[in-house]
Amino acid sequence: MTGVLLDTHSWAWSLADDDRLSKPARAAIEAADAVLVSPITFFEIAQKVRLGKWPEMEPFAGQLPAILEKQGGTVAGLLPSICAMAGLMAWSHRDPFDRLIAATALHENMPLISADTVFDGIVTRLW
Repeated sequence: MTGVLLDTHSWAWSLADDDRLSKPARAAIEAADAVLVSPITFFEIAQKVRLGKWPEMEPFAGQLPAILEKQGGTVAGLLPSICAMAGLMAWSHRDPFDRLIAATALHENMPLISADTVFDGIVTRLW
C-alpha cells in the first residue's frame, strides 16, 4: 500500500484544481492507495479563513470533512505520540502546523506532498 500525506496548501490547491499543484504532486496523489490529511490542516484552513488571510478557501471551510470524504481521502490520526514528536524533533522551524504535519508524515511513514522546502531533510517531500 502506498500513501501520501498532503500539506495544507497541497490539499487546498487540489480542492480548487489550482495549477500551483505540480504535475508530479498530482500524479503521486492519483497513484496513492491512501491520501491522508492531518487534522491540523482543518484548523489551519479555518483559522486563516476566520482571520481573512485565505478568502479563496472560505467556500470550503465549513465543509472540509465532507469534502475529504467525497475525495476518498482519510483524516490522519493526531495522537499524543505525534504531538510529542512534533514538539521534540530537532528542527529549528517553529511553525506548529508544519511541525505537526511533519511528525504525522514521519509517524505514518509517508511522503509529504508539499511545495514548501522547509520540510527537506526532515521528511520525504514530493513535489
